Amino acid sequence: MSTDSSDLFGALFETPPATRTVPVLVPLPAPRPYSYAVPEGMAVEPGSVVQVPLGPRQVIGVVWDGGEDGVDPKKLRPITHVFDCPPLTKEMRDFIDWVAAYTLSPPGLVARMALRAPNAFEPEPMVEGLRFVGGEPERMTPARARVLDTASDGVSWTRTGLAHAAGVSTSVVDGLISQGIFETIFLPPPPVVAKPDPDFAASRLAGPQKEAADEILAEVRNGAFAVSLIDGVTGSGKTEVYFEAIAETLRRGKQVLILLPEIALTASFLERFQDRFGAKPAEWHSDLAPRMREKVWRQAVTGEVRVVTGARSALFLPFEDLGLIIVDEEHDPAYKQEDRVYYNARDMAVVRGRIGDFPVVLVSATPSVESQVNGQSGRYTTIHLPTRFGDAAMPDLHLVDMRRHAPERGGFLSPVLIRAIGKTVEKKEQALLFLNRRGYAPLTLCCVCGHRFQCPQCSSWLVEHRFRSQLQCHQCGHTERTPEACPECGTLDHLVACGPGVERIAEEVERHFPDARTIVLSSDITGGVKRLRLELDAIAKGEADIVIGTQLVAKGHNFPLMTLVGIVDADLGLANGDPRAAERTFQLLSQVTGRAGRTGLKSHGLLQTYQPQHPVMQAIVSGDAGAFYEREITERERAILPPFGRLASIIVSAETRQDAEAHARGIRGSAPQVSGISVLGPAEAPLAIVRGRHRFRLLVHGRRNSDMQAFLKTMLSQAPKERGSIQVQLDIDPQSFL
Repeated sequence: MSTDSSDLFGALFETPPATRTVPVLVPLPAPRPYSYAVPEGMAVEPGSVVQVPLGPRQVIGVVWDGGEDGVDPKKLRPITHVFDCPPLTKEMRDFIDWVAAYTLSPPGLVARMALRAPNAFEPEPMVEGLRFVGGEPERMTPARARVLDTASDGVSWTRTGLAHAAGVSTSVVDGLISQGIFETIFLPPPPVVAKPDPDFAASRLAGPQKEAADEILAEVRNGAFAVSLIDGVTGSGKTEVYFEAIAETLRRGKQVLILLPEIALTASFLERFQDRFGAKPAEWHSDLAPRMREKVWRQAVTGEVRVVTGARSALFLPFEDLGLIIVDEEHDPAYKQEDRVYYNARDMAVVRGRIGDFPVVLVSATPSVESQVNGQSGRYTTIHLPTRFGDAAMPDLHLVDMRRHAPERGGFLSPVLIRAIGKTVEKKEQALLFLNRRGYAPLTLCCVCGHRFQCPQCSSWLVEHRFRSQLQCHQCGHTERTPEACPECGTLDHLVACGPGVERIAEEVERHFPDARTIVLSSDITGGVKRLRLELDAIAKGEADIVIGTQLVAKGHNFPLMTLVGIVDADLGLANGDPRAAERTFQLLSQVTGRAGRTGLKSHGLLQTYQPQHPVMQAIVSGDAGAFYEREITERERAILPPFGRLASIIVSAETRQDAEAHARGIRGSAPQVSGISVLGPAEAPLAIVRGRHRFRLLVHGRRNSDMQAFLKTMLSQAPKERGSIQVQLDIDPQSFL
């Protein structure tokens, strides 16, 4: 809330004598709620959204559980305002407490994620409207006749809405108002989306999809907490199956939350939802306009919005009566938040379902190892969809051994892949080339003196973006113009791009297929999300021949004419020390190749690799996902890695390397001796410098039944206090090891 608004509240609400005290959780990194006095005549309850003084400021907070603390109300500062807003439910407060305890985050920072729309805490203002009261205008015209005919059914209209419905200008409506034909009334604000109709379109499911839907419906009708995992190949109808669960939840009068990893790129999903339910769901993501975010927040907490589709932050919307959570593409790393409060939205969705006692549905063509193990152990109910919907067949996948089919000098596409692209374009079908590397080249160097372009603030190379004539750091965002001469030796025209990015692949494609319509899809494309949506729509309509993209093309898109997928560098994700490298590579490549042949056309996938015998490559081309998961699960169990063990990451950063290392060693020295838990490090992080800060890393490893939180609390409480520029970040269940 702005300072002006806070001052206004302070002036409007004089404080009468206090009668009792309540704990108030403020959205700041405080370890516990603060006590405030409740003025006489003010009604608050646990969950009430209030305004309280904190130092010289007025801040928003939530009345928390715990009751009075015995402090004399006269010694405490009073609550200054109670917002006209439904209180946060007991389920929501318990969820906030649970997330804070599990992630070892200040509860105020977790509550802050539930209070991200402060202007929505008061009711929306009424909208001025019109109601037809009868009578005839002095002079009847065709335009006026259309307005009167439109308004004659007694329905109230807004001025612009009536003009639009009647096909006239607002001046025609104004003329009728001036003659007393309409009276002014005030209407409630319109909903952000129409209410979805669970029976708008009949289900078209049959066979395995119908059986899967029946299993999900049984859990929904039961109404109690249960987790179902829909494990189905790409194009198997998973979305249509969980649409039936949504329909049943709506019939039961409950709200639904659908989590998607890339909500800003899912216009096609919203259209599919509208086709099934007659209205789009409300959206919640970072690209939403502030005013719309406020409307969605308010109407979710009042129950007007029945279905929300959102990114991971939507999990903290305080719904009035949430009855189902869907986590689509549950394996996706985008569900992990790595800022302020570190949490995995997939796991926290399960927790929210357990606290609220309602079902949760996880969905993926390539489930995470954790979900697979939970399914095998009986914690989750696994529902398999082994075949594609209708008559569509999976693409034929083949490995291209780059040692035998090497690209031409200076190129990155093998002759085998180039020939396949040519045949696909000739048939008026589409080819997709996938490379999970943005820009033109990951490294630029001088071939005279060997100078490499590195970020001045990070220990990472600058990536060339030739389309924009820039060198960019993908860690901190630093950019600089691509120079003509080496800054080290001054030599002109001797800067060499090393390795490929999607822009360089596009350049190679242009040489081989100059007449083909080519689109490059990358998250840093100019024009942002709006342009990406337009490009995706153009591909779906067949307005491109060759698509070159990064991992965002793997996010569940449906391209009807896509019959060839070429993986430019299938080995890329395996070249690091991440314990999940094999799993993520398998998931990503399976998802990408699954873009081909979804409408029944004969399709192919070619994976360029220098390691054709690698278990991941063999699992993908054989289609034997079960064997891959069995091997991966066995290796995890042997190494006591998640889900058979527990991990926590501690990153210590400071302005100097010495300070960061010394503090990290101090934390290591304070670790208690506990059986089953060990501390590895400190060691310099793989990304040793980010944004000018030096980073050291500790990894805490424990068995599955270890009390990791108690261990970390003890270690950090006994560690040296953070001073100067030192910062400590704690990540329970880390997904990144950089």
